[in-house]
Amino acid sequence: MPQYWPVTLTEGRVTLRPLRVRDEAEWHQIRRGASEWFRPWDATKPGGSKETPLNFAQMVRRNRTQAKMGRMLPWAVCYESTLGQESVFAGQLTVSGIAHGSASWGMIGYWISPRWAGRGIIPLAVAMACDYCFQELGLHRLEIAIRPENGNSLAVARKVGFRHEGLRQRYMHVAGDWRDHEMFALHSEEVPSGVVKRLLTGD
Repeated sequence: MPQYWPVTLTEGRVTLRPLRVRDEAEWHQIRRGASEWFRPWDATKPGGSKETPLNFAQMVRRNRTQAKMGRMLPWAVCYESTLGQESVFAGQLTVSGIAHGSASWGMIGYWISPRWAGRGIIPLAVAMACDYCFQELGLHRLEIAIRPENGNSLAVARKVGFRHEGLRQRYMHVAGDWRDHEMFALHSEEVPSGVVKRLLTGD
């Protein structure tokens, strides 16, 4: 297995790099400044949950530990808005629940600041993550779970070429209740030339 973490990927103006503790101010600025944009899609804890809430630094450190153990890929999504200028923190993409062996799969989740939405950043970021998981880690299957009402996220999955596999009822606790999710999947053999290449060229 290759060195699992840290990993940085760049394609055009989009970069996936490890989420860092020092991203906290920008992370909170985006999330608090557009709370209505995020609230309907944010995961929540069901009543009676015994999990201890984590602050941002604790979350980053926990994710980093999990990443080094090969269980997740917690990336910040950065975007070079003007050619030649420094990339800005634009969102987040995480591959979680990674399993090797007979399962050989993972789950992709993502969000982006409304300031940068609609520029093709997240579709490209998802494609980059897929190529790394398939080509470098040897995973076979990647999934995305999306609420049926989340049209923007549904469009991302379809644009990248994920197949719709059906509805899972009350699949995840989101925005204060158990919510149905549409399931999308992609297998490595479906994209022998790579997901980024297919996204950018249509091949």
